[in-house]
Amino acid sequence: MRGFFKKLGPGLITGASDDDPSGIATYSQAGAQFGFLTLWTALLTFPLMAAIQGMCARIGLVTSQGLTVTLKRHYPRPVLYIMLLFSFPAITLNIGADIQGMGAVCHMIVPSVPVWVFCVGITAAMMYVIIQYPYRKIATILKWLCISLLLYVVVPFILTINWKNVAFNTFVPQIQWNKDFWAIIVAILGTTISPYLFFWQATMEAEDSRKGIVVDKQLMSDMKTDVNSGMFFSNLVMFFIILTTGSVLFPAGITNINTVDEAARALEPLAGKLTYLIFASGVLGTGLLAIPVLAGSQSYMLAETFGWEAGLDKKFSQAKPFYLSVVISLIVGLGLEVIGISPMKALLYTAILYGVTAPVMIIMIMHIGNNKKVMKEYTNTSLSNTLGLLTFILMTAAAVAMIWFLF
Repeated sequence: MRGFFKKLGPGLITGASDDDPSGIATYSQAGAQFGFLTLWTALLTFPLMAAIQGMCARIGLVTSQGLTVTLKRHYPRPVLYIMLLFSFPAITLNIGADIQGMGAVCHMIVPSVPVWVFCVGITAAMMYVIIQYPYRKIATILKWLCISLLLYVVVPFILTINWKNVAFNTFVPQIQWNKDFWAIIVAILGTTISPYLFFWQATMEAEDSRKGIVVDKQLMSDMKTDVNSGMFFSNLVMFFIILTTGSVLFPAGITNINTVDEAARALEPLAGKLTYLIFASGVLGTGLLAIPVLAGSQSYMLAETFGWEAGLDKKFSQAKPFYLSVVISLIVGLGLEVIGISPMKALLYTAILYGVTAPVMIIMIMHIGNNKKVMKEYTNTSLSNTLGLLTFILMTAAAVAMIWFLF
């Protein structure tokens, strides 16, 4: 067990940060609106998510560079700029929505303090931690914060649930042909297979590779264990959030969740105070986990594009533009609270935006993964290519279906 846990690193953090307040909001809305009908998506997305993140990790290890640098070196510049154009609005919106979600939950627990005070405090704390501490220390903290996600796995066992119905909806896909259903499917796919995680995974693996670690079959095997474990953990939590809200909120007729704290508050009278506190604590833990990943991935993308000195292990004086971009992204995200955009709407819009833009990124990652000039003997396996292509087809089809039903 000790050997197994030593292998866990960027893959575990990537998988856990995927279940951020944005993910919690999306999965809660899916459960509240459709009950158990979307449980099958957790089973489906696990191999797809693992395949794409595995490709990104392999690119980072082999090239010792982030995804942005690889695109800049081997592909036309417009390709890189299009990727940035698609990614930045969604990441910024995601940061803001997560800050708002955490602030709302804190206010729910301590009603005497306004939401905006908590939002400012959370943003300031994030800035301090990211700038003050090297990534290795942050990563250790992030690994422990992953435990907060296990809280969601506990909740359904406190409740009375029809497990036969759960099993049926998990293994037999249920589909409704309307805009609301396809919007939530695109949101689930988008928040699960998120473009910012592609960049983060590659960059974190590259940072390890640059420290002189020899890339060999054993390292690739360890990386695969790390990534697969992280993605399994992520999808397990997703499954149990849909299960909890689907078994509590949906039968009670609470089908529209406007804020993250509303989802937690709705659980209290129906499932008890323990469930409510577990849900709220999970939102805070996952937010603290995800925001450094979101802000860091965006800053790495900028730094790699413009050739800045970058690295969460560097001091502020060594990488000023990099850290300033982290600060700006957090401040812009915080600005969503001032504008007054609904946290739940922002979270869902973020997930849908990811769902629409991810297919473009997936094609580029697959092309890099099969490029022998870049990857040498570590090009994609036939299984990786099959799962990658299936991911592209599924996400494109879901996005087209959603747009079709909207218009």
